[in-house]
Amino acid sequence: MRFVIVTGMSGAGKSTVLKFLEDINFFCVDNLPPALIPKFAELCYEQGGEIDKVAMGIDIRGGKLFSDLFSVLSSLQEFGYDYEILFLDASEKTLIKRYKETRRSHPLSKGGAIADGIAKERKMLEEVKKKATYIIDTSNILTRELKEQINRIFLENQKFESLIITVCSFGFKYGIPVDSDLVFDVRFLPNPFYIQELKEQTGNDSAVFNYVMGFEESNIFLDKLTDMLEFLIPQYIKEGKNQLIISIGCTGGKHRSVTLANALHERLSKKNHNILLKHNDIEKDVLKAIEVKICHFHLMSKRRFHKDLEMHVIAILQSFLLC
Repeated sequence: MRFVIVTGMSGAGKSTVLKFLEDINFFCVDNLPPALIPKFAELCYEQGGEIDKVAMGIDIRGGKLFSDLFSVLSSLQEFGYDYEILFLDASEKTLIKRYKETRRSHPLSKGGAIADGIAKERKMLEEVKKKATYIIDTSNILTRELKEQINRIFLENQKFESLIITVCSFGFKYGIPVDSDLVFDVRFLPNPFYIQELKEQTGNDSAVFNYVMGFEESNIFLDKLTDMLEFLIPQYIKEGKNQLIISIGCTGGKHRSVTLANALHERLSKKNHNILLKHNDIEKDVLKAIEVKICHFHLMSKRRFHKDLEMHVIAILQSFLLC
C-alpha cells in the first residue's frame, strides 16, 4: 500500500494536492490528528488490498497535536508501515499574496501580521521538511503544472527531482524579474526587431527562432550555458535548493530572449529535469501599442466632443440673436 502524508506551509496548496490525489484514486483524509494515524494506517492495511493508495493531509491547525507527529512517524516505522511525506512550500511573498486574495488570516497570526504567522509556522515545520520524501515549491507554478507534478510522482512513478527549474524570458526595459537566481543577457545577439518582416513576430515563431539560432554566437552561448547548468543543477540539488529561476533577457523580451529560453527549455527537458517555461514580457509591446491607441481614441473623442459642444453653443447663440 502507498501511504502518503501531505503537509507543509498553510496556503501552499495542500487542499488542492489532496484533490489531485483523489482524482488518481487515492483515499484522502484531511486534518486527522497525528495521534490517530497509526490506528488509521492499521485499518487501511487490514482491508486486504481494497485500499492500496492513501493520502493524509496534516497541518499546524492541529495545534499541540501536531507536535505528536514525529513520535507517530516512529510508531509507523516500528509497525512496519512504509510512508512518504510530501511537503508543500512557497515563498513568504507568495503566501501573503494568497492570504490577502482570499481575505483569510493565517492560523498562527491570531489577528496580527500574516508574515509573523508564516515565520512561526516555518520554524515549526523545519524538522518535518528535513524528513520529507518530496518537496514542491508552489510559488511560481500554475495549478495545471502542479497537477502534472503530482501525476508524475504518484501516477507515473517517475523519478522525483525536488529542484523545480523555471526558464524565464524577460525584457530589460521592463526590469529584471525580482525572483531570479541566474540572469543572462542576450542583447549581444543581432536583433530581429530591426527586420521589418520579423518585427511583429516573437521567438515563438519559427522565422524569428531560425533567424536568432542561425548565428554561430547563439549556438555557442546555448552550448556553454547548458554545460554550466548541467554542472550547477546537481550541486543545487545536493544543497537542498527547491527552486531555480533562470532568467534570460533581451531589450523587449520578445525576440532573442524568448528564442534562447525556448531552446534552453528544450535541451534541459531532454535531460529529464523538472522544468517550467515562462515568457514574462512577450506581449507587453502589443499591450503598450493598444494602450497608446486607446489613449489616442479618448483624446480624439474628447476633442470631437468639445468641437460638437462648441458648434451647439454657437447655434444656440445665433438663434438667440435672430430672435
